[in-house]
Amino acid sequence: MQEVRRSLPIFPYREDLLAAINQHQILVIEGETGSGKTTQIPQYLLEDVSVDSRQHQTISQQCFMIMRKRFEKSERILTLVVIIDEAHERTLHTDILFGLIKDIARFRSDLKVLVASATLDTERFSCFFDDAPVFRIPGRRFPVDIFYTKAPEADYLEACVVSVLQIHVTQPTGDVLVFLTGQEEIETCCELLQERCRRLGSKIAELLVLPIYANLPSDMQAKIFNPTPPGARKVVVATNIAETSLTIDGIIYVIDPGFCKQKSYNARTGMESLIVTPCSRASANQRAGRAGRVAAGKCFRLYTAWAFKHEMEETTVPEIQRTNLGNVVLLLKSLGINDLIHFDFMDPPPHETLVLALEQLYALGALNHLGELTKLGRRMAELPVDPMLSKMVLASEQYKCSEEVLTIAAMLSVNNSIFYRPKDKVVHADNARMNFVVPGGDHLVLLNVYTQWLESGYSTQWCYENFIQFRSMRRARDVRDQLEGLMERIEVEVVSSQGDSLPIRKGVTAGYFYHTARLNKGGYKTVKHQQTVYVHPNSSLFEEQPRWLIYHELVFTTKEFMRQVIEIDSGWLLEVAPHYYKSKELEDSSSKKMPRKQGKAKEELGQ
Repeated sequence: MQEVRRSLPIFPYREDLLAAINQHQILVIEGETGSGKTTQIPQYLLEDVSVDSRQHQTISQQCFMIMRKRFEKSERILTLVVIIDEAHERTLHTDILFGLIKDIARFRSDLKVLVASATLDTERFSCFFDDAPVFRIPGRRFPVDIFYTKAPEADYLEACVVSVLQIHVTQPTGDVLVFLTGQEEIETCCELLQERCRRLGSKIAELLVLPIYANLPSDMQAKIFNPTPPGARKVVVATNIAETSLTIDGIIYVIDPGFCKQKSYNARTGMESLIVTPCSRASANQRAGRAGRVAAGKCFRLYTAWAFKHEMEETTVPEIQRTNLGNVVLLLKSLGINDLIHFDFMDPPPHETLVLALEQLYALGALNHLGELTKLGRRMAELPVDPMLSKMVLASEQYKCSEEVLTIAAMLSVNNSIFYRPKDKVVHADNARMNFVVPGGDHLVLLNVYTQWLESGYSTQWCYENFIQFRSMRRARDVRDQLEGLMERIEVEVVSSQGDSLPIRKGVTAGYFYHTARLNKGGYKTVKHQQTVYVHPNSSLFEEQPRWLIYHELVFTTKEFMRQVIEIDSGWLLEVAPHYYKSKELEDSSSKKMPRKQGKAKEELGQ
């Protein structure tokens, strides 16, 4: 273990780093992925008595929710060290944490802040934290030759496949890293590579093709770290997770098509879009750097030098400028920060998005007409989830179904990664998924999945047989346990509906009445904005097409899809949100015929 620690790039700088931490209240630490920032800095602090002879406390980015209570003035310790790790990722929570920490540091001289980042944006961090010094940990950098295409590639996926095979046939030993935008592209690329390698047969050396993306089961993800066998070459086909979050030894060649998938948010429609977009120049440089870790490398950019200089943004737009801010506003309000416009954001969010978040919280009953937290709002702020989700959980007590709604809330927090659908077993995976379908909608399907997993004893084998992501289920269980503990603290009784789905659907409606769609002759439209939307093909209600739906989220991919939908009665909307809906809005014109297939859904639900 000691040998491994000594081999890390950070080790020779241990004493200098500790001296810098002692000298400065806020320190930005720059180091490449794999330099040892995350694992070693907390250990150095704990080992070094000079930092604090009595007590140390480290808080990583992942422990952000500890900040909900801030640092109470009544309880002080000699030195509190806050480590904000992976700061370069600029997630929503890290950006809020930056503003809170900066404010607290001004009146807490006993607070030390370490902002650990890869080689992106460290000067920005320094500037934001009042010109805090930057401590740089040099990486094991080797030169990387960068090659551009002479003209734009019409089909970058095909260009990636061709480039990998050209490298494999013509270039010296060394593994290849290919950046693509998501699971579908990665699986297609892997299939094409394997098929063409089979065609070439013994004419070429062995090529190991390994995918890596978030929904891939853990055991398959781990394969990318295995040493490459002698005489073979490994090609890792990855999302941008491999830019900074992973260290893969042996990579000499990088193929970069110049695209990534990025979430954006339309405040007017409340819709999130996951769109393929050109990556930033900073990301492109980070990708190229993956090739120079163990030896001199090469990066093949499948775009022109002109496009790199003129078409790509300098840095990636931070998440806070392209996401719903309901959770952020609720959190800041609960911390006593009411002047959101002048809160010290590193990059301020759009004004329109802030206003929409305030409107939503008012509609949910979390804020009063003065913009102050209500009693309900304070309880909602105790639950570290989206405001609509927390309202749903709290409302479930009234409908005597909090046991089930708690499970649904946990599953919704990981819902897009529950089902595993490998390209070579699509039929088997879809059949397995159909076995979980129950009348009423997708929320009840998720509840059924979790209930069956619980009855299996939280079995890994059960997940494998049913094409369920064990890692996602385990995360859902952790979220559920956390929420259950918080509900106990705010004195919400956890009771079961005893198999009755009606109170569960009412509980969901109480939290998500904002997200209602009605089926008209032309298809589904949202009730408030009259926006045309579609049930996602993966939904259990895709064939049923009930008249009234509540959806968990709107996502634009190829169309404006409603994800995770549940059938409701329009009368419930007046019951749970009389301040938001008027009966006239919810009237069905008598001249309209009931859509086909609606009767089937009603019959199964006993309505």
